[in-house]
Amino acid sequence: MSTETKKFADSAAVASGFAADFAEWVAAQGHDKITVALSGGSTPKLLFGLWASDYADKIEWARLHFFWGDERCVEPDDSDSNYGVAKALFLDKVQIPEENVHRILGEADPDEERLRYENEVYGHVDIDDNAVPEFDLIILGMGTDGHTASIFPHQSQFLKSPQVCEVAIHPETAQKRITLTGPVLNRGKKVAFLITGGDKAEVLAQVIKKEGDFANFPASHVEAADLTFYVDEAAAARL
Repeated sequence: MSTETKKFADSAAVASGFAADFAEWVAAQGHDKITVALSGGSTPKLLFGLWASDYADKIEWARLHFFWGDERCVEPDDSDSNYGVAKALFLDKVQIPEENVHRILGEADPDEERLRYENEVYGHVDIDDNAVPEFDLIILGMGTDGHTASIFPHQSQFLKSPQVCEVAIHPETAQKRITLTGPVLNRGKKVAFLITGGDKAEVLAQVIKKEGDFANFPASHVEAADLTFYVDEAAAARL
């Protein structure tokens, strides 16, 4: 297992640094179907803007197949939709075939969509000997409560779920979400956390150092073979 932490001045620099690494990584891939699970959140919004403005003609987008690590159970044009944000900021602005975009149908019945999306993943992503999908890259964020994707501390059983997807419930709003599970996150061939903001500094330090309450934070349990934390100075204050 290889774990690295890359520190940057601020959230814009985190997005820029990851975008540069991403372009180099895509170019180095020896296969033409590269599977990537995207994240929601503020830093990915900056990343999407960069992809659309600075990398539209520098990356072979047709090689990429985009999925989502989680999605809120809302309409695709809702401001809460992770897909909707990515579509507006990035997907509509680069040359990527429509069939390469594999969105979670947030407007569908959550239990039915969980199963449908599992089958969608199985249809396009490499599978290991235990029938666990192996995305080429999974991009993750982390909440102030240590959650990642939509695996919250109160539903930590999803970290060991035998399913590809589960229906999560936000602990404060009770909003339903569909999320990839812990085994899938851990089988990502490459996993990148994008974490910014001083309000995450204490939790991030416990996650990375495996100290304090780290075991209660779902992000601590992502232990992919190739794991990189892209963090700004504020988030890294206690490292």
